[in-house]
Amino acid sequence: MQVDVAKNRKSKKWSVVEQLARVLWAIATPLFRLSPRICWRWRVFLLRIFGARVGPQVHIVSTAQITMPWNLEIGTGAAIGDRVILYALGQIEIGQNATISQGAHLCAGTHDFRDPTMPLLKLPIRIGSNVWICADAFVGPNVVVGDGAVVGARAVVVRPVAAGSVVVGNPARVVGRRLSKVEPDFVGANHVKKDRS
Repeated sequence: MQVDVAKNRKSKKWSVVEQLARVLWAIATPLFRLSPRICWRWRVFLLRIFGARVGPQVHIVSTAQITMPWNLEIGTGAAIGDRVILYALGQIEIGQNATISQGAHLCAGTHDFRDPTMPLLKLPIRIGSNVWICADAFVGPNVVVGDGAVVGARAVVVRPVAAGSVVVGNPARVVGRRLSKVEPDFVGANHVKKDRS
């Protein structure tokens, strides 16, 4: 199949309001990125100005890269680590007390590769409450990660993850269940607890 690049570039992907908002966010981004680590409330304040729905006690590190914050919802007590990419072309919802660890990438956008014009698809991502997305993991568009699940380091998630599951690998596969207490028969060297540390 021949990709029609010209038609793709001519297609309307953003409204005028979205284009203006993206320009303003690009101008404001240094205020976010250059803020000292302890300025959690300042970064949340900036995101709220640009339409993000952010609950109390949320910690977002200044090195996080956030596209289109008006498509972002973050629940109470959630934590967003160093170098996290929240590519929010579509809606990204992060539940209460969820942890998105360093280098993780949540990508709420893709292209329809079956169509020669490769139209942009803005598909949502939902990360449930008490989820841990570990370092350098990738969560693709149109994915739901159920409450209490763990996505292992460098896992690639392109399908739904059931609540309480522990998934690893590329593509991610279930290797166990998250436990409410440490049990000696848990798969792996380190035991996973339900409560965040």
